[in-house]
Amino acid sequence: MSVSYSQDTAVWCDPCALPRAECGHALQDTQNSVQDGEQSSRHLHVQVAADIVPERVSWLWQGRMALGHLSLLAGREGLGKSTLAAWITAQVTRGTLPGDLYGQPRSVIIVATEDSWAHTLVPRLMAAGADLSRVLNVTVETSDGFMTGLSLPKDITALAREAEARDVALMVLDPITSRLENLDTHKDAEVRRALEPLVAMGDRVGMSVLGLIHLNKSSADPLNAVMGSKAFTAVARSVSTVVADPEDEDDRRRLFGTVKNNLGPALPASEVFTVESCEVEGRRGAQIITGRLDWHGSSATTIKSAMADPGMEVQGALGEAAEWLEDYLSMHPGTPRVEVIRDAEKAGHKERTVKRAANVVGVLSRTEGFPRQAVWSLSAQSGQAQLGQSGQAPPGESVNKGLTGPTGRDQHKQSEGGGSVGPVGPSSGDVAPLLAQQPMICPGCNEPGCDGDCLEVDR
Repeated sequence: MSVSYSQDTAVWCDPCALPRAECGHALQDTQNSVQDGEQSSRHLHVQVAADIVPERVSWLWQGRMALGHLSLLAGREGLGKSTLAAWITAQVTRGTLPGDLYGQPRSVIIVATEDSWAHTLVPRLMAAGADLSRVLNVTVETSDGFMTGLSLPKDITALAREAEARDVALMVLDPITSRLENLDTHKDAEVRRALEPLVAMGDRVGMSVLGLIHLNKSSADPLNAVMGSKAFTAVARSVSTVVADPEDEDDRRRLFGTVKNNLGPALPASEVFTVESCEVEGRRGAQIITGRLDWHGSSATTIKSAMADPGMEVQGALGEAAEWLEDYLSMHPGTPRVEVIRDAEKAGHKERTVKRAANVVGVLSRTEGFPRQAVWSLSAQSGQAQLGQSGQAPPGESVNKGLTGPTGRDQHKQSEGGGSVGPVGPSSGDVAPLLAQQPMICPGCNEPGCDGDCLEVDR
């Protein structure tokens, strides 16, 4: 059965968690007006605490995911987050997940943008034992007749109606950033503006919202490692994490644990699972290979200790800043240095640490405009191919790379002419002498020939 809605022009009322047309606080209310003469759509609501009746927390998954709240499931790519989400979905549809809805099968909305429903999601749900009649894929038909994906918070009113009509207890966003409209994941205010209407809708409907999100590669702290703004983990009432078991030489065992829980007691133990290959039957009896979750009991290894990998090249504040800076510049190439530093400080990174991190990730700094200002981008985004061919940075630019040289994907980058792009630094072979003849521009102070004092270690 398909339910469609015409485009809803009502404005969401955050205090009431309702469309303004339903709660009575409509845009045409003329009781107040702003200074320029336009009508105001904002109204203060004051509630006395004595009028609020205390309520116990209701759990979708006891101690891990509360009904009416946002939870995050974090982990690096390829560790089984989506397979775990399919297992959770299956338990909800069967009424077998430990919690307040145990014994009460409920429906689940899945909003997924990276996986095909026919090729990946449905086979995975079948392997998990889900009641497919209770798993919902929501799309939107525009006024032009085109089918498109859900956009939040634009479609949140229609989504709330559908969730109530279909007895939905869980909505899975995989990944959480995929359907949050016009979102810069590094801006705390933007993330909060996108998440808070979603949380208000979940509270009104009594539905849990589970957002899948990636971890970065450097931080050993489970919460600081979550990609993007810290507002993601701040708004979420619980955060669970999937990591590889460091004691498993075969690299098959995964550890799952809840690292933040604002609504219940801490759960220090980690649970162990593996993703096993299995077959399900598709169209005309075709056998489809997919993955299924198998649980293997508890582990004494905590998520935090598992993430504290002694072999990690860059750790601590510098590593976190380096990962943040690389992620930030990959989304915002050519950003003035002052803006980068300002946004980094909002994300909790010190200015001096970010300047040191510029050396770690290989920031390309150039001066432009009038008055002159430094503009930062990753060396892979601008000028690196020229550097690999000529041994010189483009005019007005410098490439900064730490003493460790390139790591990860940078080790294998090739120039357009087929030559290897070498690291910039003492170990850079033939490229370093050529660069040594150039007046280098420091990404920290934007001065040529800087002796590096501006990048000294934090004290």
